[in-house]
Amino acid sequence: MTVAEELIPETPDESEEPIKQRKNGLYPGVSDELAENMKSGWADTELRDLEPIPQAAETAARRAALSARFPGERLVIPAGNLKTRSNDTEYAFRASVEYAYLTGNQTEDGVLVLEPQGEGHEATIYLLPRSDRENGEFWLDGQGELWVGRRHSLTEAGTLYGIPASDVRELAGALREATGPVRVVRGYDAGIEAALTDKVTAERDEELRVFLSEARLVKDDFEIGELQKAVDSTVRGFEDVVKVLDKAEATSERYIEGTFFLRARVEGNDVGYGTIAAAGPHACTLHWVRNDGAVRSGELLLLDAGVETHTYYTADVTRTLPINGRFSDLQRKIYDAVYEAQEAGIAAVKPGAKYRDFHDAAQRVLAEKLVEWGLVEGPVERVLELGLQRRWTLHGTGHMLGMDVHDCAAARVEAYVDGVLEPGMCLTVEPGLYFQADDLTVPEEYRGIGVRIEDDILVTEDGNRNLSAALPRRSDEVEAWMASLKG
Repeated sequence: MTVAEELIPETPDESEEPIKQRKNGLYPGVSDELAENMKSGWADTELRDLEPIPQAAETAARRAALSARFPGERLVIPAGNLKTRSNDTEYAFRASVEYAYLTGNQTEDGVLVLEPQGEGHEATIYLLPRSDRENGEFWLDGQGELWVGRRHSLTEAGTLYGIPASDVRELAGALREATGPVRVVRGYDAGIEAALTDKVTAERDEELRVFLSEARLVKDDFEIGELQKAVDSTVRGFEDVVKVLDKAEATSERYIEGTFFLRARVEGNDVGYGTIAAAGPHACTLHWVRNDGAVRSGELLLLDAGVETHTYYTADVTRTLPINGRFSDLQRKIYDAVYEAQEAGIAAVKPGAKYRDFHDAAQRVLAEKLVEWGLVEGPVERVLELGLQRRWTLHGTGHMLGMDVHDCAAARVEAYVDGVLEPGMCLTVEPGLYFQADDLTVPEEYRGIGVRIEDDILVTEDGNRNLSAALPRRSDEVEAWMASLKG
């Protein structure tokens, strides 16, 4: 018997837990007359002219690849649940990448189940149906539709996602009774995991997670289009910031963060990660997301930000900008060194190259500059062998990019960092130099200067394409671009 066949709706138990009321709500209860009144007089709002989502063909192909990898096994991929921020407010929900990648759906509490059928699988998407108007859920429950908005009906969802849809509220019980081999993506839905606790193993579930991570290494055409959308919006967000740098000087880094966030929310779903708006010495803190510092003329702004599209694909771009529009001589020297390193890294991105090649190429250039400036004793080969340049370069030169800003993170080392680049892979190239404000090993004038330049690079059949090429990178071009925007 399949899970779907086991989900036979039952008559609600009269003793089931009533809809919770706020402790200090102004209404102590609901009269019988009001409850009856609220059940009727509502228009039919079923949507009958829906078309499948644009990526329906791609999500179907992804499910087919997953089915082929795990024949004969039930596969359970949850979206996740709402998480409490404080008291009765929740964080904005973002579905698990694995679930969204395979369905295109972004609804909390959703679960994709692939049940073995013959030589393949039958997919069912389990979702919350429309709010119940008979029991008052739609207007009394905190997650009812009059409080948080209309949900798609199960019929509508089936049309949109190209997958038969069923009521998720019955799924956990059915999974407890299900037999046969099963795997689940862990970490998103404690209720679903509890229902499978005696049927799964951590090792087998990890194999499922790793497969779904590696499946995203090579992007299809839809994904590449979404990444370009994300980058294009991000470019406009950077332009927005440059236009208001005078207002940021009058306030703080938060003006920069807020300006970019406006673009992300207007044109996309959100920012893809916490915006780094690091001015002055804050640029030397790699993940500076407090964004509460001063923005001063004569210092540099390191802006690392990305717009996330409505389908969860994110850009990840960094520019280091002179706040007053002109680099000082020392700022330019350091910036140009990072630019030269990035050029070397980008040139190393091509099909058949080792993933590590672009990192090694960029690190070599930076090590050469540090030796040339007398900040570390050469020769360069010694510096690289001992990793001495890392005092000032700190991080790796890039990472995979996609639905997560650090995409494919669960992939095997041999498939990712020790792997080979293929057309369709998208990664960042982002070398940097960071001279901490308290670093006594460098001349005083270097201290507090941090520079990073980051672009999103698509591996193509004959080399690579810089998706973020619309943002200037060379120091003189950056200055001219800023001047044109400030007008």
